Parts: sequence; C-alpha cells; structure tokens
Amino acid sequence: MLSSLAIRDVVLIERLDLAFGPGLTTLTGETGAGKSILLDSLGLALGQRAESGMVRAGQAQASVAAAFHPPTGHPAFDMLRDQGIEPEDDLVLRRVVQADGRSRAFVNDQPVGVALLRRLGALLVEVQGQHDQVGLADPTSHGGLLDAFGALEPRRAAAAEAWSSWRAATKRLHEAREAIAAAQREEEWLRHAVGELKELNPEEGEEESLATERQRLQQGERRAEAIAAAIGELTPRDRRSASPARALREAARALERLPPPNEDAQPALVALATAQDALAEAESALTRLMQEGGPDPRRLEVVEERLFALRAAARKHSVAVVELPALAADLRARLEALDAGSGRVAALERDEAASRKAYLSAAVTLTDARREAAARLEKAVAKELPPLKLDRARLAIDISARDEAGWGPDGQDRVAFLVATNPGQTPGQLAKIASGGELSRLMLALKVVLARGSPVPTLVFDEVDSGIGGATAAAVGERLARVAERLQVLVVTHSPQVAARGTAHMRVAKQVKGQRAETRVDTLPNTERREELARMLAGEKVTDAARAAAESLLADGR
Repeated sequence: MLSSLAIRDVVLIERLDLAFGPGLTTLTGETGAGKSILLDSLGLALGQRAESGMVRAGQAQASVAAAFHPPTGHPAFDMLRDQGIEPEDDLVLRRVVQADGRSRAFVNDQPVGVALLRRLGALLVEVQGQHDQVGLADPTSHGGLLDAFGALEPRRAAAAEAWSSWRAATKRLHEAREAIAAAQREEEWLRHAVGELKELNPEEGEEESLATERQRLQQGERRAEAIAAAIGELTPRDRRSASPARALREAARALERLPPPNEDAQPALVALATAQDALAEAESALTRLMQEGGPDPRRLEVVEERLFALRAAARKHSVAVVELPALAADLRARLEALDAGSGRVAALERDEAASRKAYLSAAVTLTDARREAAARLEKAVAKELPPLKLDRARLAIDISARDEAGWGPDGQDRVAFLVATNPGQTPGQLAKIASGGELSRLMLALKVVLARGSPVPTLVFDEVDSGIGGATAAAVGERLARVAERLQVLVVTHSPQVAARGTAHMRVAKQVKGQRAETRVDTLPNTERREELARMLAGEKVTDAARAAAESLLADGR
C-alpha cells in the first residue's frame, strides 16, 4: 500500500509530508483548494508526464517521493530484480522535475528510466478519475481480472504449461527443418568433403608424430651426406686429384730412395707408415658406416607427402591439423543427419501436432470456464449498479477468439468488459460509452466484485460521487468502504456521505502566506472531522442542524 507521499515545490505546495494507512482515506476541501494537485503529484511519482508548469514559481525544481509497502510476493519485486535492482521491504518512487520540464526518476534512490517508473506505478496504484482511468479501463487487464474472479488460475496455469510445451516442440521442429535445409544447400560440397577426409583418414596426434619422424629422417640424411663427403675427400673420384693414401705412399718411396746411411730418415718412414695404417682404418670405418645404411630417402618423401597433405586439408577447411579428425566426424554426422533427416522431421512433426492438440484442449477448457465465470460476474455487477444510480446500465463481458498469431500462454481468448448505459444500446468500451461520473461508479461496482483478485494494492478515486447525492452518494460510500476492507482506497470527494465512511479524513485547504497562496493538508481528528462534514452539508454557514447531521453520518459510517 501507499505509506507516505512527500511533495516539494509543486505548484501551490511548498512542502508537504503525508502519511497513509490501510482502509479508506477521504480527501475533502473546497473547489480550487489543491486536491487535484495532490493527485497530479502522485501521478508524477508514478511516471506520468512531467511539465514545467508543475514547478512552483521561483523554484529551480519540484520533487515528489511516494513510499509503498507492497505485500510479500508482489510482482513489483520481480520487476525490480529483472532490472538488476535488489528489492527492499519498502519501495520508494521519486521524481524530480526541473523548471525547464526535464525530469529524472529514481527507485530506492537508484536512477531509472521513466518507463520503468510508469510500469512499477501501474502495479502499485490504480486511478479512477473524471478524465483519466487506468487499470479497469485498460482492456489488456480484463482477462486476468476475470480469471481471478472465477478462480481459474489452475486452468490458466495448465494452458500456460501446454503453450510452453507446444512452443518448445515447434522450436525443435523448426531447428530440424532449418538444419536439413542448410545441409541440402551444401550437400554436394558435404559429400565431396566427407569423401576427401575419409580418403585422407586423419588420425589423432598424427601431425606431431610425422613432424618428429621427418626431423629425424632429415637429420639422418644430413649424416649420410657428411660421411659420403668424408669418403670422397679420402678417395676422390677425379683421377687427376691425388688421394691422401697415394700421397703418403709416394712420400715413403721417396724417402726409401735416400742413399745410405739413412738412419735419420727412419722416424719419418715409421710415421708415414703409421699414417697410412690410420688412413686405411678411417676409410674402413667410413665404409662400414656407409654400408650400415642411412635413412631411406623414400621414407622421408612419404612422410613429407603425408604431412603436407594433412596441412593442406587443414588450410582448406580453416582448422588446425589436430582438429581434422573432429571435423571429419562432424561432417559425417551432418551427412548422416541429412540422409536420416526426413525420418527425424516426421517424428518431430508428430510431437508438434500432439503438443498443439494438448494446448488447444487446455485453451478450450479455459475458454469454457471463462464463459461460465463471465456470466457470474455480469450478474454480480448487475446487483451493484442500481444503488449507484446506474440501474439502466448493463455490463457485458465479451469473450472472442483471437487469431492464431495472437494465441499465448493465457489462452486463445480476447476478454473485454463492455457496458451499455441505456436499454437497447449496443455495449461498447468502458471509456467510450460512459460519462466521467458514470464511468467512475461503474469502476467502483466492478471493484466491489473484483477486489479479491486485484493485484494492485492501492486504488484512487477522483470525485466518484460527481453529479450524485443522497442515497446514491451513501451507496457509493458504502461500496468504497467494502472495497477498502481488502485494498487501500483513497477518494477525493465532495460528498459528506462518502467522506463519513473514511477510516481517515484529510482536509485540503488553500491559505495565503505573505504574498503567495499555498496548499496545506490536515488529517482531521473526530471533532474537526464533524465540522468539515457539517461544512460540506451546510455550506459557508455551519448550523447546529448540520453538525447533528454530520454526527449522524459519522455514526452510520462506523
């Protein structure tokens, strides 16, 4: 419910702090005192349009803060969570309007958009006025109100669950069809790619093992080349080039031809002989190394061809070589899905048809229950209309089928509350058929019947008693009190019969301070309340008879 309203520098209001309790609060005062300013101020906090004319003359800005204490589990808390705002027990909607008309909005002192403020306000307060109605005048709310009246929540939940299942089945079918269509568009390429990869047959970790083997083979090849080069140096193929062995032999022969005595040449001859033996041993060792076999040149070629083929395939498909086995499996699966797709789609089509049938059954059950509840609601409202001077009015609840595109979790129905205010008149939309006063009283009659199912905890009626008096005004007051047993109700009234029904009574008055007029609001104790009711009954001059009549009204209101 609305717990407080703080207003700063709005038109005739300099500073005003109001506290509200449960039940019925009545606001009275002479015409022009500023009652409409209070409602406009509340409207600002609820996200209604801001205008520069709302700012009090000479001030830079105006501000209004409305504090609410919603019941546990109220949908406003879920809305705040969806916006990333952690809800608190109390919810404060605040609006600041600059003198140039620009405004800022806050929820629990966190800046938000005005659209969010408006959505929250619609969940917290419903206004029924002479010119502007929200809530019951909005046709989109009628289905939910009818379901709440008829206690149809289980049937509505069943329809919502069936709708969710149907939507999920439809999505699965759509995705399968899209996948097959996409596969069919690339079928030729897909079959070619699967064939290529099947022939290539990439294996897990193959690139790494091939690269390691290639490096080893390349190193072996270089080793063989080095051995061959060493042998070539020792035994050159060019006969014109002298080999080391021949040079050693020729040197030894030359020394042997020295004339005796040649003992001093013996060390050189021994060294030459040793060198010849070492050279022969080196040649033998190199020959053995060569004969033992180096790397197979053909194997290196095979390894490189395989490695290059893998890398070329990876580049072609824009993946890493290590991903080729997974790619091959994925492409095979897509091809298999294409080959088996018609059977899967047929199964999904059967599932979708069954889910649709289940939803239609749940929706029809909900529609039938709604028609039965609508008949009961029409009769209940009809009983409330005569005492409100609406005995010729008739509520008609239209339940029509929406096109399939409009079906949803709430069923297939379009629910609209229609009214005819005269016999023979075709029922039409509430806001278009009834006058301001009639519409407010119609809304009151509906609220009396629908109060139990209302998700909005606070109702505001602006001059619901316009154009009536006597017994009709008393009937309005009695019904407002009945609604206030379940919801918080604020009513701006000129009727003493209505004002006497309030659990709290606020008087709005205009006074002059210095050279400026200012609106003030006083919560009246019982004695002052009697005087206010007497003023409303008698006019400017309050008589004892008026006071006695006021006391009688207060007694009846208790």
